[in-house]
Amino acid sequence: MTIRISTNSLFSTSSGRLSDLQARLNKMQEQISLGKRITVPSDDPVGAAQVLELTQGQSINNQFAVNRNNAKAALELEEHMLQGVTTLIQNAQTLVVSAGNGSLLDQERGFIATELEGHLADLFGLANSRDGEGNYIFGGYKVNDPPFVKTPTGARYDGDQGQRQLQVGPMRNLEINDAGNRVFEDMRTGTGLLTTSAAAGNRGTGIISNAAIKGSLTTDTYTIAFTSATQYTIQRNGDPASPPIDYVSGQSISVGPYELTITGMPATDDVFRLEPSPKQDLFKTMTDLIELLKRPATSDADKARLANGLNMAGNNLANALDNVLTVRAGVGARLKEVDALDTQGEERDTLYAKSLQTLQDLDYTKAISDLSKQQIILEAAQQSFVKTSGLSLFNYMS
Repeated sequence: MTIRISTNSLFSTSSGRLSDLQARLNKMQEQISLGKRITVPSDDPVGAAQVLELTQGQSINNQFAVNRNNAKAALELEEHMLQGVTTLIQNAQTLVVSAGNGSLLDQERGFIATELEGHLADLFGLANSRDGEGNYIFGGYKVNDPPFVKTPTGARYDGDQGQRQLQVGPMRNLEINDAGNRVFEDMRTGTGLLTTSAAAGNRGTGIISNAAIKGSLTTDTYTIAFTSATQYTIQRNGDPASPPIDYVSGQSISVGPYELTITGMPATDDVFRLEPSPKQDLFKTMTDLIELLKRPATSDADKARLANGLNMAGNNLANALDNVLTVRAGVGARLKEVDALDTQGEERDTLYAKSLQTLQDLDYTKAISDLSKQQIILEAAQQSFVKTSGLSLFNYMS
């Protein structure tokens, strides 16, 4: 049996083979120029799928890093504003101490009130501060309108209680703000547990102290009513009043599970109260303090009223400072967490990069060796094709 191979068939086969060899050589040159083993999915379908998955993970990790930067910027801005509030409260506390100087004249206390009015205006500025995008920091989710509006008695909060969040890690959504009611409103008065106060209409010189807890804390309200300058009764909630008790200035007074003192000379019908600490916003504390210092204190009764008011203002400012410092501690904890998440994110990014390098980066030593080998094969095939295509029956005819 004789097999005949036509000249056209031989030419076509050899030409196709040369094209394949040239394509392989071009592919190797492309891989070397890009430094990548996988340039198209067909180079390694399984490896290409792994590269795609790793690239997506790396992209998400990079977005988390961007979110952390945004969260850090927001928290640092809030911390800056809270630092301003802290300084403002501390300055107000110093002024309260100064106002308690018995040698001050009404005019001098008026100067302190004017200074406090400036602090109150600054407080509104801090509470209604905005971020770089124009959003109100302390408005909760309501970022387009001022959260605090001034009123005759202090301020009204028009924000909400929301905390905006950013996803800063695979399993972590971080709060990037604190609502204004948490910062400026949720503040206990008095000692934080109990508040003692003198009635605004008192005519005597009685000054009430803070109460010490000697038993179990209750929710009862107690009223100390003076029936004369030397006797008083105690009433719990709406219960009948106790029998008259002799009063001695500075002597300990037992009121339910508490103890306190009243100094000075109360007048008949003067009333003092002890109750669980209600909440009061910082704006009202500042406003009440300003109004207190603006009122003349010429009589002994006026001076007692001033002393009681300053004691209450001092307690309320101390509670406000504790509250702001608590919020600041939370902000600091979140900033620390962002730093820790940054470290974890950088480690993940390094692992992604290493895995991608292993999968798709080219082994240059092997690639260059393979390129040289492929060039030799292509050159040999080209020479063979040239010689084969030059053969003809007429070359052997004389």
